[in-house]
Amino acid sequence: MTPRTRLSVSQARRIALSAQGFTDARPAAPAARHVARVINRSNLLQIDSVNVLVRAHYMPLFSRLGAYDRALLETSAYHPKKRATFEYWGHEASLIRLDLHPLFRWRMARAARGEGIYGGLARFGREKRAFIDGVRREIETRGPMGAGELSDGGKSQSAWWGWSDGKRALEWLFWAGEVTTATRRGFERIYDLPERVLPSAVLNAPTPPEDEAQRELLRLSIRALGVASERCLRDYFRLEPSDAKARIPELVESGDLVPVTVEGWNAPVYLDPQARLPRRVEARALVPPFDPIVWERTRTERLFDFRYRIEIYTPAEKREFGYYCLPFVLGDRIVARVDLKADRANGRLIVHSIHPEASAPPDEIAPALGEELRLMAHWLGLGDIAVPDQSTKRIGAILA
Repeated sequence: MTPRTRLSVSQARRIALSAQGFTDARPAAPAARHVARVINRSNLLQIDSVNVLVRAHYMPLFSRLGAYDRALLETSAYHPKKRATFEYWGHEASLIRLDLHPLFRWRMARAARGEGIYGGLARFGREKRAFIDGVRREIETRGPMGAGELSDGGKSQSAWWGWSDGKRALEWLFWAGEVTTATRRGFERIYDLPERVLPSAVLNAPTPPEDEAQRELLRLSIRALGVASERCLRDYFRLEPSDAKARIPELVESGDLVPVTVEGWNAPVYLDPQARLPRRVEARALVPPFDPIVWERTRTERLFDFRYRIEIYTPAEKREFGYYCLPFVLGDRIVARVDLKADRANGRLIVHSIHPEASAPPDEIAPALGEELRLMAHWLGLGDIAVPDQSTKRIGAILA
């Protein structure tokens, strides 16, 4: 698009949805190349332990591709010869494009110095370095293993999610880039040395200076976001505010970020100079709390007039919408939030509640939502959709 100096909220919203792939038609038969396309566009998939519906990293692909084979992502993530991603701290724990590994080495180096990591883990690294080195030697000698397989796991610390010293040592080594994830057993991370997991071409690629790596991460962020504030840009790869504030003016100077104003946004906003502004967006997608389109909640509210908070850690009696509510995107708007659970034992997708937005009459959104829920149930191998909440029955009747 031709760079503009001012955008309406509607224009900014369509740019954002296009940047995240919501204007692409879903393929009839999603294949490995489609999975790669989504990952290449978003750069990473966030990993989270919540499994009430499906693990977080699987969902953004479903939101964009429809009912794809999850084995395609497993291959991309962990296949010894077809691996296209690696696990590291991108936006929280993430599966990151493999070719971006050099851009995170500055973060690994900082972590090894005790910078940019949890204070308790940094202190553990200073005080227990001999123990940590012993854990690394054991992996080098014995091969890939989980924390429970260490010969000396050490004592557990209740303040650290019950982590043993061995688990903390492995996590310190992971932060520092001295071990990586070879695979996962269930959801347990299995650690090994990077040289036995990642391709030599990746590990031997030149390490860019810290400032250049940060500039490139911000370039990738604006391409994935389309339009973003400084806070949104640094949040994408969780850059420190001081680093982002130093790099952003450099990217404005180079033309990689175009300053714009967006209706109703008070903070400075930047546009990807290559961003697409589609005339229309015909999206239909349930998106998880860990999807890039809703990562930065202030941006979500400004773009979609949709205040979104995850209520997993909210006591049940204080929840406003539900334990695991997914925003439902229809067209270029978020029109509802749906609280879902996969009841695997009984083969049911449970719709605990549906909360349409005030601007979206339930009867207008129900057919599209019904199609998406049926597609999700099929994707998850669930034969039935259950709507137990009486207040949801009006929409539930259309889902039958």
